[in-house]
Amino acid sequence: MRRLTAAVSSGLLVLSVASCSDAPDPLAPATGAPAVKPVVGVILPDRSSSDRWDEQDAPLLNQAFSFAGIEGDIQNADGDEAKFASIADEMIARGVKVLMTTPLSPEGGAAVERKARDANIPVINYDRISLGGFAEYYVSFDNLNVGELQAEGLLRCLGEKPGASIIEIQGAPQDNNATLFADGQRRKLGPKYDSGALQLVDSKAIDKWDPVIGKATFEQILNGNGGKVDGVVAANDGLAGAVIEVLKARGLAGKVPVTGQDATLEGLRAVLRGEQCMTVYKPIRDEAEAAARLAIAVARGDLAGADDLATGNTRDLVSRRDVKSVLLGADLVARDNVRALVGEGAVKPAELCDGDTADDCAELGILVN
Repeated sequence: MRRLTAAVSSGLLVLSVASCSDAPDPLAPATGAPAVKPVVGVILPDRSSSDRWDEQDAPLLNQAFSFAGIEGDIQNADGDEAKFASIADEMIARGVKVLMTTPLSPEGGAAVERKARDANIPVINYDRISLGGFAEYYVSFDNLNVGELQAEGLLRCLGEKPGASIIEIQGAPQDNNATLFADGQRRKLGPKYDSGALQLVDSKAIDKWDPVIGKATFEQILNGNGGKVDGVVAANDGLAGAVIEVLKARGLAGKVPVTGQDATLEGLRAVLRGEQCMTVYKPIRDEAEAAARLAIAVARGDLAGADDLATGNTRDLVSRRDVKSVLLGADLVARDNVRALVGEGAVKPAELCDGDTADDCAELGILVN
């Protein structure tokens, strides 16, 4: 599994530099810490776009904060801008030492960050950046590369089919990551669309990453193309699942390659069954740990240590400034290397190989203890 650390796009420019190897470990408990624990406020975006937020990010962040003697106030905005703003207001009024947010939109994120700045509370953008905002730090993945991996996976699964028709079901227009995924895809697919090697039927962004909207949108596009499609770019596993539901109803599941992202349990099971061509594994544990290290250092007042952890810069062309960043690599996961995720502990074999995927696991040598 490879790890990549640099990204460039028309909207964001990321440059990586060497980090200091002799910096103290900010996850270690502080010695002689005051009785009152510093508080880090975390606002996660929703529960519908991915199960990662509640099942992975929240417990991983909470564990890291607790170990370091930091109080974590972790809440979920449930995809509601008003709730996102309300939670932020409460945390700012409480006087958290650091505010970590996964913004629902750049505008909503920037509005919250402006209030935090006025209250002298540093902000870390987690997973998504607020373009035009005021965050001091940004922790995420190389999202352009994620899009490139999706395109690469689709091309592998399509093979040499000339003029193959492609439908794109993209992520939320409010999420800058979705824009970067699409930009990455176009780096590899764009020239093929231009040359006629592939035919783009339509490309639609799905509000709030909603699978219900994604399913209806895909079905509408498919019907408009006479029920024909040779490949589908689905921006994440949730949207891929919605697309696969439509394909199943038409006897096309497993015959039409569908991309994904997030390496969710259901996404990986679909990859094993051959219904989903690929997914992208983004190690959430690494992202949560990187963000926790930054937040803990800032909460303790160790800004130099935090700056040492942020090994790159992301250029925000809206606010015309550089945001100190940590960007992590991602990996393409297809049927033949799902087993590697079991070895890394990213998925439990008993859950992955339950029911209709048991034979697939046995074929691939994935053992259930």
